[in-house]
Amino acid sequence: MDLRHIRAFVAVAEELHFGRAAKRLHIEQSPLSRTIRALETDLGVVLLRRTARGASLTWAGQIFLQDARRIMLAVEQTEARARAAAEGCQDTLRIALAGDIGRSRLSTLLALCRQEAPQVNIRLSEMPIAQLVHGLNSDLFDAGFAMIDDVGAGIIATPVWVDPLMVALSARHPLLVFKEVPLEEVVRYPLVLCDPQSCKGCRQQRERLFRSFEVRPMVDEYITTHGLILTLVAAGYGVGFSSAAHFAGCQQADVVARPLVDRTASLTTYLLRPERGMGKALRQFIEHAKRVGLPSGA
Repeated sequence: MDLRHIRAFVAVAEELHFGRAAKRLHIEQSPLSRTIRALETDLGVVLLRRTARGASLTWAGQIFLQDARRIMLAVEQTEARARAAAEGCQDTLRIALAGDIGRSRLSTLLALCRQEAPQVNIRLSEMPIAQLVHGLNSDLFDAGFAMIDDVGAGIIATPVWVDPLMVALSARHPLLVFKEVPLEEVVRYPLVLCDPQSCKGCRQQRERLFRSFEVRPMVDEYITTHGLILTLVAAGYGVGFSSAAHFAGCQQADVVARPLVDRTASLTTYLLRPERGMGKALRQFIEHAKRVGLPSGA
């Protein structure tokens, strides 16, 4: 099986259109079609159905895409580790990110690692939580960050960052009369929340909060990214929830952050790692992550 064939298949499978995939790969459409047919011949299965509008994946194609992405990721990691070693790095950490992790925390962590462990090359990858967990179990990643700790056997989840939950309000919202907003007042208004499927950790922590107050919210929109949530809040679509760390890393005009009256309401970010032993570089990385989560002056 040729690696170029796998790369071509991933492009077509993600674009679901031969023309767009060819443009992405900087090749003509005809040789791309021949490449996919050659791959299907080698495998003895049909991976893609050609349609008038483009292409669709067969069930075999969907399964093969999962493995093809892992192959491509492993190749990219291998190339990156070789380049890092040539540049003098003594070790490489493969870190995965699932969900909308607070970017200000992450930036601070990476800066600290560059300062105190410049010999360690850190490679970041973003993906859904299921893919992250599979990658940890398959030795594709050394650790990952997620906002969920219920990830099954074989994975250790350590809370590293606990951030107060904040209410995101438009600059003209009536709730701005409160310096600290009661949750029972928040749920009187439509909410703009993170999508339950793309951010399961946020959903679990949010639902735990609603259950503790026995309230039922009115949800106007479910959104996949924190930045878009703040955009819709600014436009008056509803009230949003965020953490202090998210607000620090994603300022939005015409959006005001207010703390909840219940200061115990928070969002927790977990560092996930396999149960197998860890080396010095990963141990040091985890200590740095915990330091980033300490209050200022601690």
